[in-house]
Amino acid sequence: METSVHRRPPEGETPARAGYDDPPTLGRQSMFLPARVPDCNRRRSRPSRPGHLPLLFLLLALPLLGCRSNGSEGDAQSGPEASETVVPAGPGRDLAWVIFGTDTVVAEIARTPDQRSQGLKDRDYLAPGAGMIFLFEDEEVRSFWMQDTFIPLDIAYLDANARIIDIQQMEPQTTSLHTSSGPAMFALEVPQGWFAEMEIAVGARAQIVF
Repeated sequence: METSVHRRPPEGETPARAGYDDPPTLGRQSMFLPARVPDCNRRRSRPSRPGHLPLLFLLLALPLLGCRSNGSEGDAQSGPEASETVVPAGPGRDLAWVIFGTDTVVAEIARTPDQRSQGLKDRDYLAPGAGMIFLFEDEEVRSFWMQDTFIPLDIAYLDANARIIDIQQMEPQTTSLHTSSGPAMFALEVPQGWFAEMEIAVGARAQIVF
């Protein structure tokens, strides 16, 4: 949970948990020879070999086979699914992708005071690569705490350029304030240890896709 001040919430106020408060040719002989008068003085021509007939039919059939082959290839590639990869248009409603190079957090969005106040309280599990991003209208020093939040978390504070300025670890059900080291416009909560495991540190810049 976050509050915009550095002090513990005033007596009697119950701050929100882990939240903020406000993609060819036909061969040597022709098949059809003209009739000739026999000439005994000339050597009789050799009969055509039977093997030429299959060759002729094969040569005649080649163009047809080529057309059929080309048609098949065209049919196989006619649909967009055969040659294109479908890429999702976006993360979906009430979600954001927070991308650090090859690593992405699929984060729930907390943009209203009530959503920021609710935060990740009363959760028993948060999957690796999942989290919550808190959106603010401007840059200010931010503070979060963990009252009634049962999952150990990492919190990263990001400036208006979505660059990490601070990363802290927060323990469950504690009321200690975790105050950003400088003005922040976003806060990203993930399972504790995720930033270290992905080797993401202060200075890393995120791409936030809504």
